[in-house]
Amino acid sequence: TLQFNHTFRVAGAADRDFTNIGILRIQSDKQVGYGEAAPSKFWSENLHMVQDAAAKINLDKHATPLVYELILREVKEEINPPQALLAALDMALFDCIGKKMNIPVTRFLGLDNLNVPQTSFTIGFADLDVIQEKVELAKDFAILKLKLGTSYDIEIVEKVRSLTDKPIRVDANEGWEREEAAEKIKWLETQNVELVEQPLKSDRIEDTLWIKERVNMPIIADESVKDSSDIEKITGAFDGINIKLMKSGGILEAIKMIRIARQHQLKVMIGCMMESSLGIAAACNLQSMVDYVDLDSHLLMKNDPFQGLSLINGKIIRAGSAGLGVQPVAGLFE
Repeated sequence: TLQFNHTFRVAGAADRDFTNIGILRIQSDKQVGYGEAAPSKFWSENLHMVQDAAAKINLDKHATPLVYELILREVKEEINPPQALLAALDMALFDCIGKKMNIPVTRFLGLDNLNVPQTSFTIGFADLDVIQEKVELAKDFAILKLKLGTSYDIEIVEKVRSLTDKPIRVDANEGWEREEAAEKIKWLETQNVELVEQPLKSDRIEDTLWIKERVNMPIIADESVKDSSDIEKITGAFDGINIKLMKSGGILEAIKMIRIARQHQLKVMIGCMMESSLGIAAACNLQSMVDYVDLDSHLLMKNDPFQGLSLINGKIIRAGSAGLGVQPVAGLFE
């Protein structure tokens, strides 16, 4: 159970002070790989489903994690696991491979770990009188992300703008209606707001296209896109997609999503659910491939079970160690 530093609030969801995750541990020879499953109610997943499916996974028939594509395909076909568990297995395999080869996963994938975009820092729903405190908490970040979809969205943005001129990204979390969204986005365009995520319910693609034709701000799909099979249907209505490993089922599928998005001239954000440093470290491997980074959930936790990530000049940088670059805190598995 991960405890939040502050109660987390988003449109259409109950307030939360904690979240439950699962940690998957695999072993190949003497090397141990770790993966994280952070299931989401939105995708009809929970920790019991993850645990039940994890018990059915048998990796004994595979001599090496290097056949990770085969392993992931077989697990998907044979037990149809929750995406969060598939993501955890994907992470654990890559972590194990990196450790066996004594290189970071980023290098195994042929990617850059340093030349990456700055991450945004999320300010969830907040009463106006605590927004100043939250903006001060974000002092080390160059970009703010505001969760909107309230009856006082304008006041929230005006309050933040009175405190800082940092660029803002907005996530409406499906919280607006069509005309309301167009009107608010036009106003947000005057407030140094870079983009807006998911203004409408995930299935309202035509209405999102209607909005897109009337505004200039990039509109990014989050809940409307789960994996690579969803990208083509949203092309035209959105300017980009938000990829999360817990939605996609891991690094391998996320890379496929990035490639397909680029073929459709879509921008790409790498984001996260409420995950620890383990899940964030896995997503960090893809930062050099994307336009926008939103990897901050581990910074919202009181009791992060993994360590090894740093915030440097507003960027999430993983340690240079092998594998995913994070380690469990002392005593985690005792």
